Amino acid sequence: MRRLLVALAAMAAILAPALPAHARAGFWAVTELDPFPAQVRPDVPYTVGFWVLQHGTHPYEGPGGLDPIGLRLTGEDGTTLTFGGTPLPEPAHYATSVKVPAGRWRVQGLQGMFAPYEIGTLTVPGGLKAAPPQFPVPAGSEVMDYWGPVKPPGFPWKAASVIPNRLPAATSAQPAGATQPAGATQPVRATQPAQISAAVGDSSPWRQPYALVIVAMAAVAGTLLVQRAARAAVRRRPHDPPEREAREGEEVISAG
Repeated sequence: MRRLLVALAAMAAILAPALPAHARAGFWAVTELDPFPAQVRPDVPYTVGFWVLQHGTHPYEGPGGLDPIGLRLTGEDGTTLTFGGTPLPEPAHYATSVKVPAGRWRVQGLQGMFAPYEIGTLTVPGGLKAAPPQFPVPAGSEVMDYWGPVKPPGFPWKAASVIPNRLPAATSAQPAGATQPAGATQPVRATQPAQISAAVGDSSPWRQPYALVIVAMAAVAGTLLVQRAARAAVRRRPHDPPEREAREGEEVISAG
């Protein structure tokens, strides 16, 4: 067993540098609020929109979905208020209704498998004071537009260039013999985020690099287990009895 653990650790150390940079850095996401009310009064309902962006720039691309999604408010006396998010038509966009008593509240974004994100401090009555960004996006990076007209408020996050959301032209049925008017353009059809992601390359950390690591580690473990079972079988094999060893070389004469 000790040799097995050592071999698995060595294999992980060899394959770790081959993983994508964002996978080695760990998984993280950012909750970005839509324009928040300037003044929040006690026990008055408000609708709040927010975005949950993996690595701060794109919708979640891993397997399954994110749950729970929402906003969590924690009072100075330890009281916790949780408001679940409802998905909106745009990818990674949610909304919730909040009704907050008077006091000072720590506001966090709940992001499913990702750690809660520190949004800021809400004073009621009063307003929201945003916390410093936990994961600042470096200036000069390249980002993808997944959204079209409705985008996260911070887009494009100081990016040097933006890859446009190119939508394929839709083909409309026309009567036989009809011709397209000169200069007319075909209407566009919305493309699902998964199709857009596939077109520019899937950056999900759950893809081939992890599959290669798992397969390689499973192969090493299987080989060592087979070798261990073979050695155990050899140790359990019974020895020939001494009387048989004494009779070796004797000639057996049978009377007919």
